[in-house]
Amino acid sequence: MSKGRIFSGMQPSGKFHLGNFLGALDSWVRLQNDYDCFFSIVDWHALTSSYEEPSKISSNIYEMALDWLSAGLDPEKNVIFVQSAVKEHAELHLLLSMITPLSWLERVPTYKDKLQQLGAMGKEINTYGFLGYPELMTADILLYKADTVPVGEDQIPHLELSREITRRFNNLYRPVFPEPQAMLSEAAVLPGIDGRKMSKSYGNEIPYAAHPDELSARVRLMVTDPQRIRKTDVGNPDVCTVYTFHKLFNKEETDDISSNCRIAGIGCVDCKKKLAAKMVESLAGIYERRLALEANPARVKEILARGAERARVVATATMEEVRSAMKL
Repeated sequence: MSKGRIFSGMQPSGKFHLGNFLGALDSWVRLQNDYDCFFSIVDWHALTSSYEEPSKISSNIYEMALDWLSAGLDPEKNVIFVQSAVKEHAELHLLLSMITPLSWLERVPTYKDKLQQLGAMGKEINTYGFLGYPELMTADILLYKADTVPVGEDQIPHLELSREITRRFNNLYRPVFPEPQAMLSEAAVLPGIDGRKMSKSYGNEIPYAAHPDELSARVRLMVTDPQRIRKTDVGNPDVCTVYTFHKLFNKEETDDISSNCRIAGIGCVDCKKKLAAKMVESLAGIYERRLALEANPARVKEILARGAERARVVATATMEEVRSAMKL
C-alpha cells in the first residue's frame, strides 16, 4: 500500500442530522484524499442491539448511502459497501472468537454501561452478539489490514481490544495483521436548536441535507442568550446557540458578531438571518447532491454493489492468508 489504509463504519440507524455529519462524516471526506479508505455500512452491528426489529435496517442502509455520497465521499477514491455483502466478515469474526478470552470482552468499559442503559429501556441485549460487538469490529478492521481507525474517545477501549486480539493471533500463528492505530477524531460538538445535545429523541435536530427553507426555519427556532429580552439589551454570545453555529459556518464574521452582540449592535433576528444564509450557502452542495441521488436510486445500488465487489477481493485474499497461517 502506497498510502495508509483506513477502515471505518457506521450502523444504519436512520436519517442523519447535522450533528452526525460534523461528528464523523465530514472528516471522512477530508481523509479520502490521503488514505486508502474502506467505509462500510455495518448492518450486522446494528443487529447487536436491534435484533428484535430488523425490518428497518434495509431502508436505513439506503438512507445512509445517500447521506455518505451526498456528503462528498467519492466511490472512485473509496471502497463504499455494506458489511453483510462481504461474508468474510462473519468468517473472520468466528475464527477470532475462538482465540479471544471471554474476560477480554467482559472488561470493555462500555459493555456493562450500555447493557444497563439499554436494559433500562426494555431491550434484552444480554446476548453473545452484543458482548462480541468489539470482536466483530476487530474482524471488520483486520479483514482489510487497516493500519488506521478514526475513533472518538469512547471507542478507544474497543480499539485497544482489537490490538490485543491482533497480537494474540500474530503470536499464536504467524504475523498476518498490522496493529491498527487510533486516529482520534476532532469532531465539532454541535448543540441542538434548544442548546442541548443534538438528538432526534429530543426533537431539537437540524436534518442533514435539509431543504433551504427548512434549514432557515430551524435556525429561527434556535435559543439565544436567555438574559437578552429586547434588541437593545446587551448579549453574551458565549451562552448563545446561534453563536456556536456561527463559529462553525461563518468563521469570517465571528469576531464582529461577538463584539456587536456584547454592545447590542446586532439583534437576535438579524443574527439568525445571517447564520441561516451562511448555512444554506455552505450546505447547498450536500442538498443538491442528495436530490440528484434520490432521483437515481439505481446508481446508489450500483455503487454499493461495486464497493462490495472491491471489498471482497481484499477480504478473500486476507482469509486465504488467515487459513494458511492457522493451517486450516
